[in-house]
Amino acid sequence: MELNPLEQALHTARALVMADLAAADVAEADVVSLVEDAVTHRRWWVEQWPEGAEFVAGLVAQDVQDALLERYGRWPLCPACSPEGEPHALDVEPELGPDPHWVCTKAAVAVAPVGALGEVLRR
Repeated sequence: MELNPLEQALHTARALVMADLAAADVAEADVVSLVEDAVTHRRWWVEQWPEGAEFVAGLVAQDVQDALLERYGRWPLCPACSPEGEPHALDVEPELGPDPHWVCTKAAVAVAPVGALGEVLRR
């Protein structure tokens, strides 16, 4: 059975964010629950605005990032800047658009697409 496009977008968003969490070794059960909460919230959002399905991955990443900040602190920390500087989190750009990336606004560089943070962290 094939998933409808909205459900497929939600499943893809979940998988991309989970890949980034796993790459940073923070995919604990309580963090996975934050991802599920974000997906549930965005399910309603994308049902109301189906044309926004291509934006869901970035929105879920931002939702999880915000939830982690409230509970645990900044995530994901920027791997692009020197360790001597003050640790800072990456941002998701575009805030509402397709093809979301983790971006360091201090260095003005795109670090990795959402879902591919592991490729950067393993270097």
